[in-house]
Amino acid sequence: MYNLNHIHLKSNDPRKTAEWWVENFGFEIVDDSTRHTGDRFVKCRSANGIPVNISGPLDGQTLPESDSGSNLGLEHFGFDVDDIDAEIERLGGRRTARGGPERTAGWHAFLLGERT
Repeated sequence: MYNLNHIHLKSNDPRKTAEWWVENFGFEIVDDSTRHTGDRFVKCRSANGIPVNISGPLDGQTLPESDSGSNLGLEHFGFDVDDIDAEIERLGGRRTARGGPERTAGWHAFLLGERT
């Protein structure tokens, strides 16, 4: 059996992205440093304890601007919520990669990502 160990996101502004997750989903920033590879590395922890790392470009690397279209890499991750309508209302003014929530048959998933 495998357990989820962590999620690693890339961002042109890792701190700003981390703060967005803190503000909107109660993440905690546990470390903010620069690695020997030159990239800023912000370690977060989700409200239920899953480590989420957000790093910037490596020295000499240029990350493309993000968009809401399909790209290689992480497609999405979903959240189970007790009241999707309340979350839609709460997050209504926030930028989302897909423009907002999606409902799926049998359960509610709220797909969300920050564009920096």
